[in-house]
Amino acid sequence: MSDSKLAGQFFDAAIGLLRQVRDEDAGEIEAAGSLIADTVVEGGRLFAFGAGHSSLAAQDIVYRAGGLALMNLLAVPGVVGVDVMPATLGSALERVDGLASAVLDCSPLQSGDLLVVISLSGRNALPVEMAMNARSLGVKVIGVTSVAYATETTSRHVSGTYLKDHCDVVLDSRIPVGDAELTLDSIEAPFAPASTVVTSALLQAVMATAAGALADRGIEPPLLRSGNVDGGHEWNGRVMTEYGDRIFYRR
Repeated sequence: MSDSKLAGQFFDAAIGLLRQVRDEDAGEIEAAGSLIADTVVEGGRLFAFGAGHSSLAAQDIVYRAGGLALMNLLAVPGVVGVDVMPATLGSALERVDGLASAVLDCSPLQSGDLLVVISLSGRNALPVEMAMNARSLGVKVIGVTSVAYATETTSRHVSGTYLKDHCDVVLDSRIPVGDAELTLDSIEAPFAPASTVVTSALLQAVMATAAGALADRGIEPPLLRSGNVDGGHEWNGRVMTEYGDRIFYRR
């Protein structure tokens, strides 16, 4: 099989998943966008968390041109991306009970805020406890996960629950268990993961919905402009000054 044919198959698989979440998650996307808009209107702060490769989607909505300036990254040392050495340490930390409590105790999160928790499997202790403990603080939680893992895998949290069980809104990425879209007779393992593509698209759809919901209420969404267009820095400076008490990535 030619490489170009495999590339086309991956694009087809990713496009199919994007169409599926567009059509089947429409209600949840609307609810998540409305929840974010409510938080902005009520003076709350916005945070996003993801471990390992799930952190890529969290970072994609923080300090982003065209994105909400109020979205902050809730970072856990050692699990944000694969920059820790060895990289396998990040996966191990996701399974540590109690780590989420320590992180939240040292974070600025408080009642009235909103936290987006991203975990493809939703089965590890860290994302489960992050959502569970955040809600106990009075924080609204939007979970982004593949619900299929809850029926095809075993939870690694002592409660036996998954991320999806501790959220105000759940966005189902519809990613098959194993996160690999392609197979080939000559290759033993499945390959070509699509979770980053789909999860990032889901969250950008939510951000767009939130911006529209704010505009519908007569509120100018606190959006950032690209620093690479004329006037972008000046625009962003005004937004960051107006909402400085809710922006933490500048401190």
